[in-house]
Amino acid sequence: MPIAQFPSFVLDCPDAAVLASFYAAILEWEVKEQDGWFDIRADNGNCISFQQVDDYRAPTWPTQEVPQQMHLDVVVADLDVAEDAMVELGATRHEHQPGTTFRVMLDPAGHPFCLCLS
Repeated sequence: MPIAQFPSFVLDCPDAAVLASFYAAILEWEVKEQDGWFDIRADNGNCISFQQVDDYRAPTWPTQEVPQQMHLDVVVADLDVAEDAMVELGATRHEHQPGTTFRVMLDPAGHPFCLCLS
């Protein structure tokens, strides 16, 4: 059994409801909202989440003056087991942990990603 399932993608944005509705319309997926957090999900379980961010600044792609605001959520059955496996692969646990149902990690290049309970 793999340590993780297909990840959901999380997009930072100025208005999570608007952006979720936009992508839901394009993909014909259903929007679900819980406590200000918006997800769109396909029938096969694939998911894109939308995180509202104060003072959001759009990316300046292709330059990196304002980098792209996206991170991966990796769905796992056990946070401790998954964290150990990620560390073994070269990740580190971020010092700031704002929740209890997920763990913020840094990949070997320093990009944040989250381990989330299934």
